[in-house]
Amino acid sequence: MLQKQERQRWQFWVKRVTVGCLLISVPLFYALSTIQINFDTTELPVPLSCAPRPGQSSSSSRQYTNSSQKDNNVCAPKVDIMFMKTHKTASSTFINILLRFGEKLNLKFAFPKSRNDFFYPSSFQRTYVDAYKSGTCFNIMCNHMRFNAPEVAKVLPRDTFYITILRDPAELFESSFHYFGHVVPLTWWITGEDKMAEFLRDPKHYFSPDGFNSFYLKNLLFFDLGQDNTLDADDPHVEKRIRVIAERFDLVMLMEHFEESLILFKDSVCWQMDDILFFKLNSRMKSTIPKLTPELRAKALQWNSIDWKLYKHFNLTFWKKVEAYGRKHMEDDVAELRRRNAELVKLCIEGGHSVEAASIHDAAMQPWQPIGEKSIEGYNLNKNVNKANEEMCRKMLIPELQYLTDLGVNLWLTKLWGRVRKIINW
Repeated sequence: MLQKQERQRWQFWVKRVTVGCLLISVPLFYALSTIQINFDTTELPVPLSCAPRPGQSSSSSRQYTNSSQKDNNVCAPKVDIMFMKTHKTASSTFINILLRFGEKLNLKFAFPKSRNDFFYPSSFQRTYVDAYKSGTCFNIMCNHMRFNAPEVAKVLPRDTFYITILRDPAELFESSFHYFGHVVPLTWWITGEDKMAEFLRDPKHYFSPDGFNSFYLKNLLFFDLGQDNTLDADDPHVEKRIRVIAERFDLVMLMEHFEESLILFKDSVCWQMDDILFFKLNSRMKSTIPKLTPELRAKALQWNSIDWKLYKHFNLTFWKKVEAYGRKHMEDDVAELRRRNAELVKLCIEGGHSVEAASIHDAAMQPWQPIGEKSIEGYNLNKNVNKANEEMCRKMLIPELQYLTDLGVNLWLTKLWGRVRKIINW
């Protein structure tokens, strides 16, 4: 029995060391493989838009433009969208909406090279965009990045609609701590059954700003938005940077009010209800989500105090937008969105609900799992769905990585990492 425990402990640490080496070597290999030498430094202006002209798209008769227009009750839907995809905020659900919309209209995506993110957590550079050349036109950018506004502006048209999404920082911290814990060495040394509770008991004892992947553990929203997540919350730079974020983004959605957020988005860009229908993607099994006690919630908010300031600021502006839209109008539209989504659940999803990874029949529908776990749920496509709706249902249910592959994105590095994980059974 003792020998078995020793062997299991040895295997555990072999995996830890292996993962640590891979986490360092794979991004380094990627960086070396994507070095570019540009001899022509001429900066060309970004075109106003490369949206399909009327008649180019066979899937819709609406005219799509690079700017939404609401004159004389005529609404020209906007196609140039920058979605700053934050972590653990229902962003995978929203990116599915954007991918379907862009594919339907044959829009041009600014996708990353070789992987599913723009070399995160490095600050975004325009050269991270696949097939980027100065003056190239793109419509939609929506993959994970660490936001860098000046570089993003060199890829997209000037009047692109900028949008992002925030989540209650206490809930976000819990999700991030458990989802990314295996790739944050700072958490490996924490003892006890509830590592998160022990961490929050005295975060400074465990946290180091220079620790590998430590940004996942403190003010992750502020970090994703390109800011210094280790500032003191009372530092005057925090308020200044929040104002800069507010000036850059046209809409900041809230995960806790996702449907209301979609309605505001639809109204802002003149889309239709059909364009924002969705299924919840990349969600954890409820049985794996620990409930935050009031004490732990207070500690998590204190530890992530910059994110809490950020969230409170945009929570206020969000409800001002709802008031301007009209409370009754919003209630009616949310009710319609829910009704339409419920109809699609019956049409598309076997059993009408998500299932754990082991119960997904089609390997192509398996979502990406956190290291060491299989906690992310997925779906089985309804076997009885008619041919006319099968493709639509599949696109709404397919996980993000598979959809990106279908759109022609070369994810060789992400897939390599997936194969390595299988080899070491992680």
